[in-house]
Amino acid sequence: MDLFRGTTNDAEQQRVLSLDRGLFFVNYKSADDAASPPHVVVAPAEGHERHMEIILHPDATEPTLWRPNSGLVVRVNTPGTLQVQVQPARVGGSRAAIVRVEQIQAGQAPTTFGENNGVRIPMHVATEGLKVLGHVAGRGDVVVGPNAWIAGPTAPSRVEGVALEWPDKPASVDIRYAVQFANGQSGSGKMVPLGTYAGTRGRALPLTAVVLEMSGSDDLRFVAEAGFLNAPTLRAVGRRVVLSGPTNREPLVGIRIGIEHTATAEQVVAPAMPRKSAGSARVRVFRSQQRQASAAR
Repeated sequence: MDLFRGTTNDAEQQRVLSLDRGLFFVNYKSADDAASPPHVVVAPAEGHERHMEIILHPDATEPTLWRPNSGLVVRVNTPGTLQVQVQPARVGGSRAAIVRVEQIQAGQAPTTFGENNGVRIPMHVATEGLKVLGHVAGRGDVVVGPNAWIAGPTAPSRVEGVALEWPDKPASVDIRYAVQFANGQSGSGKMVPLGTYAGTRGRALPLTAVVLEMSGSDDLRFVAEAGFLNAPTLRAVGRRVVLSGPTNREPLVGIRIGIEHTATAEQVVAPAMPRKSAGSARVRVFRSQQRQASAAR
């Protein structure tokens, strides 16, 4: 997900990202001022130093990217918070840059079990690469993976905007979403495509509803939860979900979004085995319990 897109506003030049366990590539893509590009400083948030380590190029001495087409890797051992900041190369210099944080997927050996050494196909595979950005009052932009809270039950705070990005989205799938404000501000309720920011920044305008829509696939659906001020946590499952408080005016103070297969079973495919007799190969299906949804519209 791109963290900065050509902005020169000082307030927009620092991002705070909540990262799950894994590897992440911080990629300094480009800058408006090619002659004197700003530099990008990467560091764990205060108190999260032990959650992660920053892997530098052998010739680098500090976690700073001095010019475009450079990068570094962040290894997150336990979920933690990373800060990414763009600083001008000179006084009054440009801060306009594009920085992208991309999760590096691990190559894992198949999990084997049972007499035929079947390989389990996980139901959550569809969400790999999904990123959710939320603009949180007092914290700025927070980027998380699928099914991770932005603000939420343990740290409720006003959410003023959201954006979804899914680079590995199946080509046939179309995703749109919208946000609503209590006072009917411009843009309230307008559906936007994947990758577009919906909401405001720095205007103290909390969201009162989030709408998610998916088309082009019958075997994928949203699984989302949201917390609204002084209201129980809401959970919604479906290809179109609406998240809002009891009166449609409560401020959104936490949200998490995931995508899963609609099937209620996990297929287990048996690898090729020496044929002893006709029909000896078998396919097993292990069923998982269905989840109840509190809202799906």
